[in-house]
Amino acid sequence: MDAPGLVVGAALRAAPPPPPPPPLRRRALPRPTHGAADRLLVFSRKPRFAPLTRCYCSREGKGNARCKPHHEGSNSVRLNVKANNDQETYLADEQHEGVDIWELFSEAQRNILHLNKQRLVAMEELKKLQDENKSLLQDIEVLETERQGFSIEIAESSRFCELLLRLDTMTISGMVGMTEASDLRKKVIDNRYMIHSVFSDIHHKQDTELLSELRLFLRKPAEKPLHVVHICSEMDPITSRGSLATYVTGLSSALQRKGNLVEVILPKYAGINEDGIHCLRKAEADYESYYGGRWHKNRIWTGISSGVSLTLIEPMQLSYFDRDMLRGYPDDFERFSYFSRASLDYIVKSGKQPDVLHVHNWETAIVGPLFWDIFAHQGLGNTRILLTCQDLTSQCLEDPNTLELCGLDPHKLHRPDRLQDNSKINLVNVLKGGIVYSNKVLLMSSTLPRDMAIEGLGHGLEATLTTHKEKVLVASHGLDGELWDPSKDIYLPQRYSPNDIEGKSFCRKALKRRLGLHSGTPIVVGCICNGDSNIDGLREAVRVALHGGAQVIFMENKGPVMNSTVEALKEELKGDRVMFVEIYDEALEHLIFAGSDIFLCSSFYDPPLQIAMRAIKYGSAPVQINFPSNGSRQIEWHDYPNTALSQYIISTYGDLSLSQALDGIKNNPSKWDWRIKDAMSKVLSWDAECYDLHWEAYSVIRKL
Repeated sequence: MDAPGLVVGAALRAAPPPPPPPPLRRRALPRPTHGAADRLLVFSRKPRFAPLTRCYCSREGKGNARCKPHHEGSNSVRLNVKANNDQETYLADEQHEGVDIWELFSEAQRNILHLNKQRLVAMEELKKLQDENKSLLQDIEVLETERQGFSIEIAESSRFCELLLRLDTMTISGMVGMTEASDLRKKVIDNRYMIHSVFSDIHHKQDTELLSELRLFLRKPAEKPLHVVHICSEMDPITSRGSLATYVTGLSSALQRKGNLVEVILPKYAGINEDGIHCLRKAEADYESYYGGRWHKNRIWTGISSGVSLTLIEPMQLSYFDRDMLRGYPDDFERFSYFSRASLDYIVKSGKQPDVLHVHNWETAIVGPLFWDIFAHQGLGNTRILLTCQDLTSQCLEDPNTLELCGLDPHKLHRPDRLQDNSKINLVNVLKGGIVYSNKVLLMSSTLPRDMAIEGLGHGLEATLTTHKEKVLVASHGLDGELWDPSKDIYLPQRYSPNDIEGKSFCRKALKRRLGLHSGTPIVVGCICNGDSNIDGLREAVRVALHGGAQVIFMENKGPVMNSTVEALKEELKGDRVMFVEIYDEALEHLIFAGSDIFLCSSFYDPPLQIAMRAIKYGSAPVQINFPSNGSRQIEWHDYPNTALSQYIISTYGDLSLSQALDGIKNNPSKWDWRIKDAMSKVLSWDAECYDLHWEAYSVIRKL
């Protein structure tokens, strides 16, 4: 009985290895049913396989032969290894398939988790790179601004030193006596801040010419620097919605460069651009201002922007400026009359005694009545009020009783010669009150003289302006020479100037690459759309431009929402040669000016004239959008434009159509290039004619 058992064991050890499992077949998993519990176990836990320790044998023809071998010959034993019915075979197959599916499922889960982790890591790396890139761009901008500031400071210091040294050599050579030299030297030192603007090209002038200028400078009466405080609703780049923002920044910077003290007071809006403010800090002390029958606390923020001192007023108990938009709310009068009253309270309580309070548009026009009725006798007896009107379309008509909110007497002011509206006599007109109560009024127009400005821009206030005609002056906008100059523009891939204009071609190529425009078309027509853009004129301009083989680029002007003109054009005009930039981008705006050959302008009147001035400075021909069906320009320019700049723009570009500009570029490129370079060389900045016009207003008002 023992020998057969040993033979069976030997036979088992000598058996060949089992064949490999059959390939995995994809099939749906069976639903759990009664009796399938054993098969479901393979998905709940990994199956365990016990080693083979016994076998089932049978001897043919005789009863129970469990574990008993069947002899076929003297030296052989046949094993009849029974599979224990088909059920065991089926279970084994199911177990193998379950193991394979489970392993695949687990591996897939591991792969998905790994990919998700990798994705999160990649997103974090991308965000980190984007933040680093943004930080680097900001650092570059700051360094560039500082470099420009250092360059200006070095240039001013060099001119001052050179002038004193030239004066020394004149004294040694005997051209100037000792006494006169001492007087000239004292005059130069006392007026150091003016040297850079008064004396130019000292290095190239002969001693006789320079001495003549010095003697004229000596005889010129010394002017005391002005202290000007702007109370306004906008300032670029802190908060900007229209032409007022660039006007305040440009004028303030120009006044500051001439040695005057300039401050700006603004509301602390919720969406203010803090990146445009250096050294922004919250003051440790607050103060109270009167409004609505009680005193309200205000928090003060201070900083510097564009080299000008800045004060931000934040109401602590009212949410007038904690909103998405600058204006456009039903309570706008309450918001800005509160700010105007709070600004005057701040000036008095801080001990300031400015020469001029410069207020702007209807938003701060109420400062005039407030000043003369309440504040003039609180230490501000020598202060005068100057009102600038960018336009007279928005005047703010209110119920007379609302004047009580800021402490004014409606019965005293609701009169025809004061704030009563000229048409709706039951209402008060806030802008009219500013005109009546200001010492001087500036109407912004580069093209219209005073009488025509009063007649053409009055919008119902003609009678008031005529009554106060002696205090109405007309002035023009200037161009920010630090921000809009292709020779030092930090946003351009390559800078250029009238003497070296090769960089403009590079900027044109860079603009096309950025917007995905094909490079085959040589001419680019640009347009910065604003609310004044005429859709019919733009539509016809695009037709003419495409017919002339040009590419057209539209970009929405800086503002909260896309205007309806751009939306309508986008629906109508489609094609690979028309591009719409839907989101305003400051760097891209500069590149569009630099990369365009022609620029579409809604008009050559203010404030759209700023677009034409930027186009000229960047070597792009401005074309006014006016394309009637008969082909005529239909522009009636008066014979005496207000400024030399407007005279140049009107005489050079006033009658230029888009088709003429396209033909000029294609048919006579050398003449066109000369024309563009000549235009670029014109002085358009605030330091030129527009500053002189404003300084005249300040000088007159100081003598009142």
